[in-house]
Amino acid sequence: MSEEKENIQFQLSDELIEQVELFVEEQNDKALQKLLNEFHYADIAEILDELSLEEAIYVIKLLDSETTSDVLTELDEDNREKVLKNLSDKEIAEEIEELDTDDAADIIAELPEERQQEVISKIEDEEHKAEITELLTYDEDSAGGLMAKELVKVYETWTVAGCLRRIRGQAKEVTRVHSIYVVDKQEKLIGRLSLKDLIVAKNEQKISDIYISNVDYVKVDEDVEDVAKVMAKYDLEAIPVIDENQVLLGRITIDDIVDVLKEEAEKDYQLAAGITGDVVADDSILELTRARLPWLVLGLVGGIGAFLIMEGFQESFKEKAILFFFTPLIAAMAGNVGVQSSAIIVQGLANDDVRGSVNSRLLKEMFLAALNGVILAIFLFLFVWFYKGELDKAVAISISLVVVIIVAGLIGTFVPLFLNKRGVDPAIATGPFITTSNDILGILLYFWIAELIINFYS
Repeated sequence: MSEEKENIQFQLSDELIEQVELFVEEQNDKALQKLLNEFHYADIAEILDELSLEEAIYVIKLLDSETTSDVLTELDEDNREKVLKNLSDKEIAEEIEELDTDDAADIIAELPEERQQEVISKIEDEEHKAEITELLTYDEDSAGGLMAKELVKVYETWTVAGCLRRIRGQAKEVTRVHSIYVVDKQEKLIGRLSLKDLIVAKNEQKISDIYISNVDYVKVDEDVEDVAKVMAKYDLEAIPVIDENQVLLGRITIDDIVDVLKEEAEKDYQLAAGITGDVVADDSILELTRARLPWLVLGLVGGIGAFLIMEGFQESFKEKAILFFFTPLIAAMAGNVGVQSSAIIVQGLANDDVRGSVNSRLLKEMFLAALNGVILAIFLFLFVWFYKGELDKAVAISISLVVVIIVAGLIGTFVPLFLNKRGVDPAIATGPFITTSNDILGILLYFWIAELIINFYS
C-alpha cells in the first residue's frame, strides 16, 4: 500500500529564512531552487517578504517566469513596489504574460503612469495586451476593474460536437472553469451551460436547445461591494460581467471577491478604531500620524466640551461631590452602549441584513437600551444606597444612567443609518465619533437630570 503524502501547512521559521539567506549569499542556485520548489508560490512570497530587497530580487530572477509571476501577485504591496522598481520593463512584461488579465492589470496599475505604457508595449501577445489595456480603463472599485477576460463562452448556434471541440481550446487559457456562458451572434449574454447537460446531449443538438436562460450577472460599472453581496447571496463561485448592451465582457471569481471582502474589513476596522486612510504598521511616522491625528483632535475637542459642561455644574459639585466621582462611569457606559449599537447596525448594513424603516430600528433599540439600562441602574442604585446611605443621590444617579444609556443606544443606531443614507461609510460611526458624542451628551444629561432629581428631593 502506497504511503499518502502528509498535508502539512506551511510554517515560516527563522531557520528557513536563514537557510534561504545562506543559499543566496553563497549563490548556491541549485540548492535554493530545490528548496523553493517544495513550496507553493504564496509561501515563497511570504519568504521573500522577510528577505532584504537585494535577496528578494536575486530569488525572483532565479525562479522560472511562471512561478515568479504568481509570487508577485502574493507579495506585500510595498515590497512588490520595491521589487518592480528593480526589474526592467522587459522583465515585468515577461511576468505579466504569464498572469491572468485581472492580476496583470492590477500589477501594471501599481506602476507609475509613464512606466505603464513602456511595460505594456513590451508584451508580445497582442490579444493579452489589448485585454489588459481595456481593464485598465475601468475604475478599480467597479466590477470592470475586478473582472478577468479569461472565460469559456459558446454560441447558441453551435452544435454540441462543435462546442466541445472549441471548449477544449478555450479552457487552456482559463485557470479554473467555473461556468460556461452562452452568447448570441451579437456577443450578448443569454444564458449558461450545464456541463452535465452538455455531456449527455447528442452531438447534433444545438446549444440553443440545452442552455439555461436563467443566469446571474453584474454590470461592468457596478460597485465591487454590490458584486460581493450578489455572489454571497447566491453562493456563486463566479459571475459574468456585461455592459449596458448585455454584451459579455468578462467574469469575476470568488478569489477576487475574498480579496475585496478582506480589504473592506480592514478598512472598516481602521475606521472603527479612528484611523482614516489605508495605512499599515510599516508605513512612515508621517503617514501614520496623518491617518490617526484627525480623530485624536476630535477626542480632544470632546474632552474640552466635557470640561466646559462640568465647569457649568461646578456649584453642584460643592454640595453634591458624589456626582463628580460617578462621571467616568456614566461617560464609559454611554460610549460602550453607543459603540455596541452602532457596531450591530454597521455589521447589518455590510451584510445587507438591515431592512425596514429607521423608526422601527430606533424603537427597538430604545426598548433594548431601556431594559439594559434598568438592570444596570438597579445594581448601581443598590451600591450607592448601601455604600453612601443617601437615597436621593442613589435615585438621581440611577435614573440618569438609564436615560444616558437610552440616548446612547439611539445615537449609536441613528448615526450609521444616517451616514449610510448619505453615501458615507457607516463604519466611521463605530469609533471615536460615537464615543466622543456620547461622552459629551451623556455627561450633560447626567448632571442635568441628577441635579433636577436631587433638587426635587430637597
